[in-house]
Amino acid sequence: MPRKSASDAILAPDIVARFRADWQRVAKSAPDGRALIAFSGGPDSTALLLLARAVLGDDCVAATVDHALRPESALEAEAASAFCENRGIPHATLRGALPERSSATANLSARARKLRYELLEQHATAIRARWIVTAHHADDQLETVIMRLNRASGIAGLAGIRTRNGRIVRPLLEWRRADLAAIVATSGVACVADPTNDDDRYDRARLRKVLARADWLDAGKVATSARALGEAEEAIEWASWWFEGQSSVMVDGELIMNPTLLPAELRRRVLKRCLLRLAPESIVRNDGLNRLLVTLDGGGTATLCGVRCSTSKVPGNDALALRWHFRPAPPRRAT
Repeated sequence: MPRKSASDAILAPDIVARFRADWQRVAKSAPDGRALIAFSGGPDSTALLLLARAVLGDDCVAATVDHALRPESALEAEAASAFCENRGIPHATLRGALPERSSATANLSARARKLRYELLEQHATAIRARWIVTAHHADDQLETVIMRLNRASGIAGLAGIRTRNGRIVRPLLEWRRADLAAIVATSGVACVADPTNDDDRYDRARLRKVLARADWLDAGKVATSARALGEAEEAIEWASWWFEGQSSVMVDGELIMNPTLLPAELRRRVLKRCLLRLAPESIVRNDGLNRLLVTLDGGGTATLCGVRCSTSKVPGNDALALRWHFRPAPPRRAT
């Protein structure tokens, strides 16, 4: 049984049992080992911390990332630290410089998110935590799926926020924001409010206001659909890995692949895997990958990520059946 402090909130047994079951489903493991809770002091992460403390006891530790983007952030981090200290929960405040803006971190939110996960990963390693746990919930998932629909995302994007990524687990993805608010209210603890949640400069904040008026949308069912899409994404990724391994051969430094009869989505993924076999450090962007696929389907030749890609006809087969050939591109001539 987890050891509890006198300041621990008393949670209803059915709530704790639900959290334990969701943890086990997401992590595919019993809730054991040290878990680092990403704790901002807001209602969502407060509910998560109370639930994790009830289930994990002394294996529950917390960390607050102070991005220093608002004048109040340092005081909020101090309040989060005091909240944990009063309950005997080890806590750390993490700070660091925002990464430089790049195509992968095109806006402030993306850069802050990248910093947050980098700091959490570093701290988890330092304290030998088995898990990093975030408070993403079903309403977050609904917002994410709609935003990605609006950006023409494919299956991977529409799978939304993943329940697990390495040691990062999100056991609350099928809990509603109202569920978490009720836990906090029943426990009688105070929380901070993040003003960026209502700041119309942020896409998510504007969308959240719109969704608050759309009572016909069921965030729980969208979260379930996103989970199904995530499982489909894993299945397609596995299929592309298996096919690339079974149907490719390396001959004299050239990778040869026969993608005949593969559906379009598997062709794209197998093509990407072939490129990464020869250029493992490359970042393969979707627009370049799609152009390359059109070129190869037309029997053409192109270079992407330093890999020369060409085709040849498959002997004794349909005239449209083409093999793919990949080899390192020769160095460019100096001009």
